[in-house]
Amino acid sequence: MQQNMVRLRIKEVAQARGFTQNSLSRATDISLNTIRKLWNKPYSNVTVETLHKIARVLKVDINELTEYEED
Repeated sequence: MQQNMVRLRIKEVAQARGFTQNSLSRATDISLNTIRKLWNKPYSNVTVETLHKIARVLKVDINELTEYEED
């Protein structure tokens, strides 16, 4: 059985735009612990609201923060 997984690209996109975990946390008003989890564990569960906050700060479409992988 094939399963699609969503991988978060928050780390790659944020670094390409000059953000660190700390600066992204401050700019998005998302806790540093949450940012660390999403940054270091790209298969973590995340709410759409959190993705929207991050996308808005990084000035990207929310789709740029995720990619689909086949298992």
